[in-house]
Amino acid sequence: MSDPDGRFAAPPNSEGPRSERLFNAPVAVVLIALSMPVLFFFQRQLPDMGAAMAFAPIDLQNGRWGGLFTAMLLHGSWTHALMNAIGALAFGAPVARLFGDRIGPTVFLLFYIGCGVVAALGYGLVHWGSTEAMVGASGAVFGLIGAATRLMGGRGRVLSLFDRRVIGASIAWMAVNAVTGLIGYAPGADGARIAWEAHAFGFIAGLLVIGPLGRAFGKGPLPMGTSARPESDV
Repeated sequence: MSDPDGRFAAPPNSEGPRSERLFNAPVAVVLIALSMPVLFFFQRQLPDMGAAMAFAPIDLQNGRWGGLFTAMLLHGSWTHALMNAIGALAFGAPVARLFGDRIGPTVFLLFYIGCGVVAALGYGLVHWGSTEAMVGASGAVFGLIGAATRLMGGRGRVLSLFDRRVIGASIAWMAVNAVTGLIGYAPGADGARIAWEAHAFGFIAGLLVIGPLGRAFGKGPLPMGTSARPESDV
């Protein structure tokens, strides 16, 4: 229908473009975010502060693979745990919404864990043979950041890997990550070495994998009347 001036007007019950709801994150994201401070509370009760579950590159040579999974359950301080929780909440929400509510939570959880494993594995390969342990969910969270980078501005669709917005944001994230690693300071690090290489591997994993996962498990096109760029072939 049209208004008195002859311009098109949407029907009363039609839906316009939807914006992201800041304080209505999917349950899977909220649970992951809450798990970080909760697990750190119990970690502090352990005699070794969870050191036995940390990951060190030397583990790969010795055939110990469990740390690739368990290291992301540990943190070095309350600040470390809370910052990762906030990051997971902020950047995990658009990723989880892409996958929907049916099998979406399972896909989201596997994606999150997969990014964390790739991050730790990449760190282990770069520092092959090192005995310096690594803990934290930062690699998995950077995977969410990488995925969200291809969703921001896409209105529910995955932007092309070569979209200028994706390229610009990726360069900015990796520059900040590299500078932080070289300076050796980040909130919650408490003087410990920052595993910025793990962050980079997690980010790249999320950036690449969200494309095929979005095609396989995404909720589909937006309602009519919204605009978005075509989904990536990458």
